[in-house]
Amino acid sequence: MHGDINKNLIIKSISQALDQSIKQISLKPISGGSISRAFKMESSVGDFFIKVNSGPSARKMFKTELKGLKLLGIMSQFTIPNVITNFNDGGTSYIITNYIDSAPRSKNYWYDLAIYLAELHQHSSSKFGLDDDNYIGSLLQKNTYCHDWPSFYTEMRILPMLVLAFEKGLIDRVFLKMVEAILPQITNLMPPEPSSLIHGDLWSGNLMVDKNGNPVLVDPAVYYGHREMEIAFTKLFGGFSVKFYERYNEIMPLEVDFGNRVDLYNLYPLLVHLNLFGRGYFAQIKDIIARFI
Repeated sequence: MHGDINKNLIIKSISQALDQSIKQISLKPISGGSISRAFKMESSVGDFFIKVNSGPSARKMFKTELKGLKLLGIMSQFTIPNVITNFNDGGTSYIITNYIDSAPRSKNYWYDLAIYLAELHQHSSSKFGLDDDNYIGSLLQKNTYCHDWPSFYTEMRILPMLVLAFEKGLIDRVFLKMVEAILPQITNLMPPEPSSLIHGDLWSGNLMVDKNGNPVLVDPAVYYGHREMEIAFTKLFGGFSVKFYERYNEIMPLEVDFGNRVDLYNLYPLLVHLNLFGRGYFAQIKDIIARFI
């Protein structure tokens, strides 16, 4: 055991998935984000990335992550981690993928990111949503299909996070009702577009580099949404080159005044962070809402 990590079960599960015996060389904890623990296993047949979570929603969370990775692998040119196996041991859940060896970004890294993302966004659906709910971080993300973006943004994105924040005591009822009342004003500023398949949690922490210097996407929260939602999310915490935005806008030009709408889309991830990490994000949310009061 490595803490409460069952090494023998990990080795057995990988061996069964690959249909060959393996021997572990080392197992080391690595940085894997704030939601799950992560490990790198070096073995006789290669290196593996192991993500472990013992939370109450871990089983469903990893199941939907697996589906999201497979969907991105089918629908995009991005390097996507190959899921080796996914299993549960009592109250602990595991996802094991191949380990992505990293190298410096290629000369065309940001251009390729823009091209691949634009291609992903060109996959559309007649409705907004997905056939299953999934997770953003450790929070349930509702994906019930809606026929238009304003309904989806309001009913499946903002309101569930607002209600959760109220239930956690992070906002009061007055603020909840105030945001609810101005949502039609916010969605009225969002240009109507067909739905696009989006990664759903695209910040620099979920963007990697493979051994050839190409862009890699991890930790998806996929759904058919508004592509401006995706591009706005990349601006929330920074880390994306201006080359990326210029190339994306050449391929799939954004509607005029997109910069004025960025915060409106990022109201959702800010509410997510409020629910995950506390009141430190409330001031940004309040500033966005204040524009409409």
